[in-house]
Amino acid sequence: MSAMNQLKISTDPADVDLDVVHGFLSQHAYWCLGIPRAVLERGLAHSLCFSAWLDGGQVGFARVIGDRATFGYLADVFVLPDYRGRGISKALVATVMAHPDSQGLRRMMLATRDAHRLYAGFGFTPPAWPESLMERYRPAVYQQT
Repeated sequence: MSAMNQLKISTDPADVDLDVVHGFLSQHAYWCLGIPRAVLERGLAHSLCFSAWLDGGQVGFARVIGDRATFGYLADVFVLPDYRGRGISKALVATVMAHPDSQGLRRMMLATRDAHRLYAGFGFTPPAWPESLMERYRPAVYQQT
């Protein structure tokens, strides 16, 4: 049996290993370094979470933030370094995109510095109207709490 045959991807909130997810995001994820555990917990409670499990432990994660009807934002996608290069990120994103709550969305967005090729394989492109997008970016907000 190959390692991918043993991969389990779950949307059950009970399958989120908060120690693993918070540990990676707060210490290694450039997009949310230092995120307080309580802030992450609140965010996860309001998201559709996808936990990738292999060899008895959580090895990857992704979540969709949105209304489950018209809009979704794919966030916090990661695979632990020791498990990269095995197709887990592709399986994780494929599961997100195939989920019933991802169907029929008018727009799904994400932000990435380095995984454009991965997401392009699932139909993500640069914004059609980038001049219409705006953001309020506060990179030090976690250090203020």
